[in-house]
Amino acid sequence: MGHLLLVESWVGAMSTLLPRGIREGGHRFSFATRDLQHYLRSTPGPGPHPLLGAGNVLTVETNDPDELLPHLERLQPILNFDGVATSCDYYLGTAARLAERLGLPGPPPEAVERACAKDRTRLALREADVPGPAFALAESLRGLEEGAAALGYPLVVKPADLCAGMFVREVADAGQLREAFEDIRSFPVNARGQQRSPVVLLEERLTGAEVSVETVTFGGRTAVVGVTDKSVAGAPWFVETGHMFPAALDAATEHRVTETAVAAIEALGLDNTVCHTELKLTEDGPKLVEVNPRPAGNQITELVRRVTGIDLPAAYAQVALGEKPDLSRVDTGAASAAISFLLPPRSGPIEEIRGTEALRDPAVADFRVKPSGHHAGAATSNNNYLGHVMVTSERPGAARARAEALIGSLDVRYAEDAA
Repeated sequence: MGHLLLVESWVGAMSTLLPRGIREGGHRFSFATRDLQHYLRSTPGPGPHPLLGAGNVLTVETNDPDELLPHLERLQPILNFDGVATSCDYYLGTAARLAERLGLPGPPPEAVERACAKDRTRLALREADVPGPAFALAESLRGLEEGAAALGYPLVVKPADLCAGMFVREVADAGQLREAFEDIRSFPVNARGQQRSPVVLLEERLTGAEVSVETVTFGGRTAVVGVTDKSVAGAPWFVETGHMFPAALDAATEHRVTETAVAAIEALGLDNTVCHTELKLTEDGPKLVEVNPRPAGNQITELVRRVTGIDLPAAYAQVALGEKPDLSRVDTGAASAAISFLLPPRSGPIEEIRGTEALRDPAVADFRVKPSGHHAGAATSNNNYLGHVMVTSERPGAARARAEALIGSLDVRYAEDAA
């Protein structure tokens, strides 16, 4: 039995799926956090929060590596950690640095930090000739305007260090570019209270379907588990509205997609980790959007498990502990699995979400909607979903349409409408 140290976590699905994967793999974990209430305020279901299944909950300033690393190093002779991991992007570099300091298995810290910084990723992949959009980097509006003049509109503006599509938007002219820059500049710290990078990424607007490649890299070899398709809506924003696994691709396209993803992982120097690599299928072939050195969010790993039997959070824990991951496929009876998300029609207090009776369908593997009284935010990122439905199908490529139809049948009522 291995003892894994988790340094913070995502608040959503991965706060359940990773503890489950650790436990079902026969391992145990301790949890280090600067604010346990951050998680307890968002308990994902009935009963105790899964993160409270930790053998030890350690309260420590995780935002300060100079304090965190020596503190946990002093605890190592007592608690005997066998590996370090996190599911939260904002702590991936810290977890890798801590594993290195404790002499434990883990990915190269420099590679993880390079992958987590979108500007550094772009520079590394351009150097390695991995296909991606034309881009420019700047810390000022003047620099972005110069980059836009060279690239030409329409363009995509991205913060270099945020997640879940926050502040990622398409801009069609200088006025929209200025507005996007001011929005990003008004958000100086991330959701975990960390000071943000001032770098803003300006990219060519890629046209085509979006997919992600789910991989496991261990001992210098990358295994492709499969390709997931994505639905995106909310222009000028890029909000993920759903996913299906496996993506309905022809063999030649799938080969080009996975080949490009593996090339990006190698170019970044990543090893001993699970990756979720996003690409666009353009007329010129697959082009890299980003490489995430951790399991996919938005319950994509659960779609993979329901089709293949492969538990990517469990594989992530195995790799963090230095174990060769078990990627054996089993016959689950499902040929496709999909999840569709309910986006808020607008912001405001929710009175009721009607139509959930239709979700009690044998094909529905899981669903959840926000309760009455929830205050809906704007549909500008993946953080403001009002619910989801996950379905499986015995037919390849069929799950997506069913999931979309079910989520489309829900009726969101706002409190002011009822008044």
